[in-house]
This record gives sequence, C-alpha cells and structure tokens, in this order.
Amino acid sequence: ATVIAVLGVFWTQAYSYEIYSLPGTNGDYVQQTVTISNELHIADIHVHAGMCSSDTIFDYKHGYIATRLFSRRACFILKMEKGYIPELEEIGRLAYEKQMMNKMFSEKKLWVQYEPSDSIFGEIKEWFTFGKPIEKLCKGVPVYKVRKVEGAIRAGGCAKAGILGILGISICGKINL
Repeated sequence: ATVIAVLGVFWTQAYSYEIYSLPGTNGDYVQQTVTISNELHIADIHVHAGMCSSDTIFDYKHGYIATRLFSRRACFILKMEKGYIPELEEIGRLAYEKQMMNKMFSEKKLWVQYEPSDSIFGEIKEWFTFGKPIEKLCKGVPVYKVRKVEGAIRAGGCAKAGILGILGISICGKINL
C-alpha cells in the first residue's frame, strides 16, 4: 500500500483483491487459486497439480495472457483478442460460481500453438509491452509467443493451463512433417 502525507493528513491507497479457491474438474487432485485485482486489471491463476502445475496471468491493461508451465520451464505469451477471452468481471463471476457450486463447468476451451524452435530467451528489452506482472512471471525462462488456432490440434505434447473448468487453455507445439 502507498501512504502519502499531505498537510498532516494521511491517505492510504489500498488495492482490493478477490481470491477464490477452486476445485479441480472431475474430482481430481488439483487445487486452483484465482486472485483478481480490479484496480490493476489482472487475474492471477495458480494451478497446483504436481508436475502439471502452472501460473497464468490475464493482464487486461496490457492485453496479454502469459502462462508459465513449471514442467517445461517455459513461459507462453498470447495477445488477447476480443470475443474468445472472458472479461475480467466474467472471470470473477465464474470463479465465484465454481467455488460456491463446485459442479459448475464451462465448456470454453482455447487452443494455442507455438513453434518449439522459436523461443525468446535472455533479456527482452520490451518487457513494458507485456507489463510488470508478466515480466516477473516469465523473466529468466524461455518465452514463446503463441497464436490461437481453431479446434483441437493434432500434435503431441499439449499441456493444459488457464482456469480449469472456466477457460481451459491447451498449449501445443507445432510439428512440421
């Protein structure tokens, strides 16, 4: 929090966060935590699932989604486009419903693809484009830009991320035959 003194009067600026603990889908042993900051226009999702754990940031201010897959030691960045990514308010509403009702399930799925040989590693000079939260999440690991594709991809090695049961993101490597 930031504290500012003006003529002997103290004013405190505090950010409010909505935090949801979500069950996994189909009774599996997955824990998810969704933290939403309306002031910062960010949703931060932690999926705790052993080797399949991930962190995903939806940064609505900068217009990017970044997912760090811990099993792959890599980060995947997607430019948001209107129409297929729920608005921040909708993520909050769906997270609340899933937390309260447990059985609520959304069929929204997003398939994205990356080129395995095309990572950006080392210093990215334009981190300001992606914003500080994504820089903090992705700095120090290979970064791949991904693109949305229609329908399921017939490729090996896909990993699931996002907000399971609300917006599933399948990240798949492109296979050139």
